[in-house]
Amino acid sequence: MTKPAKQWYASWFDTPYYHILYKDRNYTEAQDFMDNLTNYLNIPEQGKILDLACGKGRHSVYLNSLGYNVTGADLSEQSIAYAEQFENDTLKFKVHDMSKPYPDTFDAVFNLFTSFGYFEDEKCNLETIKSIQAELNEFGFGVIDFMNTNYVIENLIPENIKTVEGIDFHQKRSVKDGYIIKDISFDADGEHFEFQERVKAFTLKDFETLFEKAGVHLLDVFGDYKLHKYHTQTSERMIMIFK
Repeated sequence: MTKPAKQWYASWFDTPYYHILYKDRNYTEAQDFMDNLTNYLNIPEQGKILDLACGKGRHSVYLNSLGYNVTGADLSEQSIAYAEQFENDTLKFKVHDMSKPYPDTFDAVFNLFTSFGYFEDEKCNLETIKSIQAELNEFGFGVIDFMNTNYVIENLIPENIKTVEGIDFHQKRSVKDGYIIKDISFDADGEHFEFQERVKAFTLKDFETLFEKAGVHLLDVFGDYKLHKYHTQTSERMIMIFK
């Protein structure tokens, strides 16, 4: 069964196989990142945070456990349906397109773990930045945590097989037409599946151009989840703080 490439994130993220492939993501590292980030931003007690492209809500749940009033938003209906089991008075989940403003304002808007640069239409990237700005209150901060494209391309593994829960995921990686592409194929449940992940290979300069067009001010850039200084070639992440 071959899935169409159109809006790959909408189809791929809604399959159980996406979550199987990436089930070994480092939760401790992610929680340490949330601790470091909220401390750095000095978000007020019971402050409001929008977790934009929240997936199944694991970071929203953790942020809520720290005492924040959290809204998790994601385009994937299945991910939000799963996340809704964790809802409480100060934790809500909504299906939402991040290129459009959410109808509320927040002390912080987080877009984490390279959840940006998926759109085929270039305008949607700029619209997302503008939407984040519209979602910030007077004292709010926007955060985009993106891969450091220079580092990723330099260390790209062209091909490998990752076996998870008895499924052999064949992964091929390439750089083409300004995108970092991962083709994923596997057999499961008696069917053959093929998916493609496409993320725009944005550099810091590209983001600076987007921020300028959106009228957004870049305040700081960090290179890892411990919030060390960003280095163009050696940092694994590109964590941008703006307002």
